[in-house]
Amino acid sequence: MIASREFCGPDFDVSAQQSNETPDVVVRGSARSFRQEVVASKHSLVADEPVSAGGSDAGPDPYDYLLTALGVCTSMTVGLYARRKQFPLENITVSLSHSRIYAKDCEECETKEGMLDRIDVEVELTGALSEEQRDKLMEIAAKCPVHRTLTSEINIRLRPAQKSSSS
Repeated sequence: MIASREFCGPDFDVSAQQSNETPDVVVRGSARSFRQEVVASKHSLVADEPVSAGGSDAGPDPYDYLLTALGVCTSMTVGLYARRKQFPLENITVSLSHSRIYAKDCEECETKEGMLDRIDVEVELTGALSEEQRDKLMEIAAKCPVHRTLTSEINIRLRPAQKSSSS
């Protein structure tokens, strides 16, 4: 059984997931532009590149979606934990940015040569929280499933689609 999409919560059991027979997301685009139509479950989205990169800026770019996934999961995970523990958390704001840095400039990184990706995440928590509650929520923020996915080994299996009819 293959684990599929998991709920963004700190205690979700991935082993209970269903097999991944149908795709979670389908992306379609023309070879003439960067604009892509995205169907994620029952939701329709658009992705594109900014005008400066040759796109028409009709939607977020791929890295915006990557940061969105991490930010949304972080916020959902922190909120869920706060609700379960009945912490007086009112609002969560997660601000993210992506950059490429020289590995030699990263003291906490294992890789020391070439370039690597860096994602900076700032979490703002509002509410009458104690220092211990804030510390615990920041600890939980680093445990959201998307964070864990992005910091783990990822196996991406790329294959040509099986055509049901000739195009």
